[in-house]
Amino acid sequence: MREEYQIIEIDKSLLDNRMRVSRDEGCRLVQIHAVSLTGITELTYSVATPDNRLTNYRIILKDGEEIDSITDIFPAAVLYENEIKELFGVNINCIAIDYNRRFYDIAVDAPMKKEAEE
Repeated sequence: MREEYQIIEIDKSLLDNRMRVSRDEGCRLVQIHAVSLTGITELTYSVATPDNRLTNYRIILKDGEEIDSITDIFPAAVLYENEIKELFGVNINCIAIDYNRRFYDIAVDAPMKKEAEE
């Protein structure tokens, strides 16, 4: 039987330290998941321990708010972060390889971002 997965909501200012501690404990980055809601985007950073216990750290960003990249900690985050930046319109600073919204060939900016209903 699998244990319940943890979702721990943290402030974006704690993300860098939490990811560094996770890496130093031998964790690997499993995913970064984005969900757009009216006025906010939820980012969930999932890490797994060497024995495959999963922990999820959730950041809530208001529209227009910026967050720093974790590619200096987990280089594989480059793909997730470029996708989130392009599809959800999240401002992610200092991505190791930044495709500058050219990761996908799409006709509109941030097609997954939920806009306020009129």
